[in-house]
Amino acid sequence: MPENEYKLWLDNVTDASLLEELKSISNNKNEINERFYKKLSFGTAGLRGIIGAGTNRMNTYTVGQATKGLAEYIKTVTKCGKVAIAYDSRHKSEEFAKHAASVLSENGIKVYIYKELMPTPMLSFAVRYLKCDAGIVITASHNPAKYNGYKAYGNDGCQLGLKESEIVTEFIDKTDIFSVKKDNFDEALKAGKIEYIENDVIEAYLDAVQACSCSDSNYKFNDLSVIYTPLHGAGNKPVRAIFKRLGIKNVTVVPEQEKPDGSFPTLPFPNPEFKEAFDLAIKIAKSNPADILIATDPDSDRVGAAIKNSNAENGYTLLSGNEAGALMLNYLLQRKKELNTLPKNPVAVKTIISTELCQMIADKYGCKLINVLTGFKFIGGQIKLLEEKGEENRFIFGFEESYGYLGGTYVRDKDAVIGSMLFCEMACYYKEKGLTLLDVLDNLYKEFGYIYNKQKSIVCEGQKGMENMANAMQSIRENIPQTIGGLKVTGTKDYSVSLEKDFIGNKELKIDLPKSNVITFILEKNCSVTVRPSGTEPKIKIYVSAFESTMEESKTLSDKIAESITGILNL
Repeated sequence: MPENEYKLWLDNVTDASLLEELKSISNNKNEINERFYKKLSFGTAGLRGIIGAGTNRMNTYTVGQATKGLAEYIKTVTKCGKVAIAYDSRHKSEEFAKHAASVLSENGIKVYIYKELMPTPMLSFAVRYLKCDAGIVITASHNPAKYNGYKAYGNDGCQLGLKESEIVTEFIDKTDIFSVKKDNFDEALKAGKIEYIENDVIEAYLDAVQACSCSDSNYKFNDLSVIYTPLHGAGNKPVRAIFKRLGIKNVTVVPEQEKPDGSFPTLPFPNPEFKEAFDLAIKIAKSNPADILIATDPDSDRVGAAIKNSNAENGYTLLSGNEAGALMLNYLLQRKKELNTLPKNPVAVKTIISTELCQMIADKYGCKLINVLTGFKFIGGQIKLLEEKGEENRFIFGFEESYGYLGGTYVRDKDAVIGSMLFCEMACYYKEKGLTLLDVLDNLYKEFGYIYNKQKSIVCEGQKGMENMANAMQSIRENIPQTIGGLKVTGTKDYSVSLEKDFIGNKELKIDLPKSNVITFILEKNCSVTVRPSGTEPKIKIYVSAFESTMEESKTLSDKIAESITGILNL
């Protein structure tokens, strides 16, 4: 019962700020319920929640309990465990990171921790480079400022898989949240039980990113102008370092968003998917025009770009994640073929909800395209399979529509640093040909057809919201609509039961992917719509793929499909 848990916390919490918060809600049943109606779930994405007091909040107690569970798991794997830790600019990130380090140290596990905030992909790199058994990064990615999170990684640099997460969860459930012991961080540091990650690891990471470049001496990076914003996050130093290595000198950093700030005071959401993330960059561009504007999210694993466009209302057009992914795949395949570095039987990987335009591009270059479930760990898993066969050089590119890209095998997560590098490379390469990235994108549409991908989210916060999401997903499976947006439903792909149904041919096929709470409705005219609850936010997400003879018609159709499925979900 929430009330019982609340009283337990009142009696046991020693953290002054958390205790004050608990006392302030003593007469508010709703606030007590929201904090205690459930525990933060440790899934394959780790923990994520609002910062505050309670079992359903991110605090040192929930972080400590999760870390103790991870420590017990590591002990089942090795007697001499090692863990790498990174953190971003969010409120409490450094505190939670050091708390986790202290818990691991008390459990006899050696800890390597970055001295300052670092991007999530640099944690994935450190795990592999330092030959660690696991990794932790404290971040809530692009969530609003009130959130923080805890991502756990395996020794392969990927986020923990389902099996490993379940084992950690079992250990967490056996751990009394108020009895977790920890070392004193400073004393453990002096004793060598905790060690700071030094600059050589950072340089090795930057070397690995730069090694993935397809540029050569013919690229005139001096002629490229860039405005960059880290959105108050961890990307500032490494992104600028890779720009410097490439020789991109004309870089303006948005001053109001340069320094780390977990409140993200200059924008409503620290998310490069939203045009508001580029408002200050565009303001600078009005008096200091640039070829490309680039924004990275707080933990610098996602990156977005806006391209100079005199026909756009504010002078710039923001690329969607799907558009950017298609451009990057096309560029890498085209460029590697030109350089004679395209491997035999190349492989690219995308998520099931990412644009099918990539399939057409891949086919053109004889590249195998693998579709995986949402979550970059599944893309990392495909790299691991290639690596086990000694064929990791076949991997060309991996991406997901939510602005996550990877153009190398040095990490097992999406990386905004290499994404930023590829944006600039592409802009420079095509600029010499008299083309912008928008021109290249339009040429791809002319060649392969006008596919428009639209993503919509429906927020469902709190206990009631979670119940509504569950009910909506159940209802839409039990009552398959005959039409969506005026288009006939010709089949479904229900990933919760790994089954694809073709209503026209009256066929059923097994889907060779792990089960997941996702359903896709196949529509006539090569259109589709996918629905899934977010794994990291209180939202149901809708992904529409519309195909028409012109882009405007595709956009109109996508709006119609999105409106229709929203009404069917009735949230």
